[in-house]
Parts: sequence; structure tokens; C-alpha cells
Amino acid sequence: MTTAFGTLTDTLHARVPELAVDLDTWTRRMMRWHFGPETASPFWAARRESLGFDPLKDVDSFAALELFGLFDKAELRAAHARDLLPRGYHDRPFRVFETGGTTGTPCRIVNVTRLAYDVEVYRTVLEARGVAGGDVLAMTPSGPHAYGHFVEGLADSWRGAVHSIDFDPRWVKAALRAGGEADAYTAHLIDQTLTLLAAERCSLLFTTSRLLMELAMRLPRPLHTYGIRAACTGGTSCTAAEAQFLREEHLTGVQWIDTYGNTLVGHALQADAAAGVAPGLPAGAGHSYHLPPPFAVLAVVDPADPWREVAVGERGRVRATTLLEDLFLPNLLERDSAVRTGPHPWFPWDGVAAVRPFQEDGGGAADAVEGVY
Repeated sequence: MTTAFGTLTDTLHARVPELAVDLDTWTRRMMRWHFGPETASPFWAARRESLGFDPLKDVDSFAALELFGLFDKAELRAAHARDLLPRGYHDRPFRVFETGGTTGTPCRIVNVTRLAYDVEVYRTVLEARGVAGGDVLAMTPSGPHAYGHFVEGLADSWRGAVHSIDFDPRWVKAALRAGGEADAYTAHLIDQTLTLLAAERCSLLFTTSRLLMELAMRLPRPLHTYGIRAACTGGTSCTAAEAQFLREEHLTGVQWIDTYGNTLVGHALQADAAAGVAPGLPAGAGHSYHLPPPFAVLAVVDPADPWREVAVGERGRVRATTLLEDLFLPNLLERDSAVRTGPHPWFPWDGVAAVRPFQEDGGGAADAVEGVY
């Protein structure tokens, strides 16, 4: 089918006007929000005097965010969730989301408006692909994890039903850290999903790339025969060989829509190579991922110098900055490496491709436990 992406950026800007704001202008707006006495969160207000500069005067562009240095995630882990709530939102309802704890103790963040932005952006992409609407099977982390809440909000936007499974990704991580295996828990997740696939007629499946692979291996018949029109995945990407195997052997008649990202930065959107290759896309990578500014920005940097972006087509470590009213995180070094790509015809901003765990000094990330991601 032909994907209607010709005016995607214009549509996104119309539905989420904040996406049309220039990055430097948005940065100055976020400095006023996160450091203004009436709107700042206790978390950032308490740090203002020790910064050594005035974010309201000295941060006049996105590039000037380097003044903050690298963000230490340990500060976020140690924070009380309520201290992250901006004073400007003191009269608004909010929710607390937690990360999956891949690299240690989970981080907590607050959500006031961010989830609504994510839903509107992703729904626009689904509509452009012709698969928005219908009921949803959510093979996703639940409880305090943002992924499950995002899927519910997405289905709510078109009044679809969400059929969820019980899914605690930390159970698997704890088992792996203790020297155990993930097979039994993964089988438990697949069993729940198979039951729902047989009992209901869902149009969209949301899960992780790794679990999609496990599910495909256990399906008694092709996924499209259950009514699934699109499989939407997040988390760590499959290898190129795994992706090719899934598409050719198990996903005939089903669109596979992948994203790259996490709870802290949001969803980097998949741009298919078939619609035009982003400059620098490695051979065999399949597609690139593009995170819509100004809410968050991904940079691919030299591991030895995190302030130097690598050239398009080169591999480096991912550095992320989140610029939301809900959450401000400057210059966070991610646990991933990626190849930097240029803009794609669908998304006019740089992207990343061939994402894989970052290995420092030739070694693996011993504290990173992905489990079912």
C-alpha cells in the first residue's frame, strides 16, 4: 500500500503546534519555565544557585545547554517524584511513571502533558500509514511503566478497546541478575497473548521487538489471520537478520512499525528506507529513527568527547536532551550506540540507525539487563 507521508510534518505541526517552534526559541521558553520562580520544579529550583551560570540569561540557544554539562542520572534516581512536578502545574493532575531499570534502580518522572503529545504524534503516524483505529492488544509493560499508559491513551483517542496482559519487566531483570533465565516468564507472557489473539479481533499489536520474535515463533498461524494489521514495537531493535526473518516468514500482510527510545526521551519514529534513504543509513540497517524536536533531541557523539557530534554515517554514543514542560534533562549519555543519519524525506531532521548497546573500552555493559526488551 502507499503510505501518505507527503504532508506529515505539516500535519504534525498543525496538530501539535509546539513542534513547529524553532529549537532555540523553545529552549529559551523551557529555561523560563524550569527556572522561573513561579513555574520551576523544586528539583531544578534547588540546583539553580550551584550551576555557576544563570540559565535565564546565559542559555540563549539549544547549543548553550552544554553549560549544564552531562546530566547524572543518579540525581534523577534520588529525587522525590513530587519534587519533579513544576510549580506551574501545581493545580493539574499528574501521574508518576518509572523506567524499566535496565541499568540499575528505576528513575521516576511525572506526566502532565507529555503523554498527550506522544499520543497525538503517534496517532498521526498511524493515520499516515493507514492503520489507525480498532482495538488493541497490549503486550506491553504495565503498572508504573509509561508504555502501557501510552497505548491506553492512543486507543482512547479513537475509542478503541485495549486488551492487556500482566507484564512486569523487572521480574525478568531480577531473574537474570540472579543468574537465572527469562524463558519461563517469557512463555507466561506469550501464553497470555495467544489467548487474547484467539478470543478477540484486535487490529493493532503493541509489544517489544524481542517479544514479537518470541510470539512469532509460537503462532500456530500467520499473525494477519487474527485481524492484526500492524505490529508496533519499541525497545531495543532486532538485528538486521532477525528483522528480515520476521518480515519474510511471519509478518506477511502486517505492517511492522518500530520505534527507538525510552521513558525519558520518548519515541523516535521509524522512517522506511523504501520511501527514500536518509543520508548515512548503513547498508542492511533497514530504516532510521527520527525524534521530533523540540521536545527532545538525539545527538550521536564521539565516545571520547561527548561534546563532538560524529559525522553523518559514523557510529558514536547516543546523547539525549529532553525539553518538555514535564521534564528537563540536559545532555544525558544513553546506554546505546548508533550511526548518525541525515534527514529523511518523511522527517526533516537528523536520525539514528543500527542501534545497539554501547560498549565502553571494548567491553560490554555489565550493569545493563534488558530481559524482554
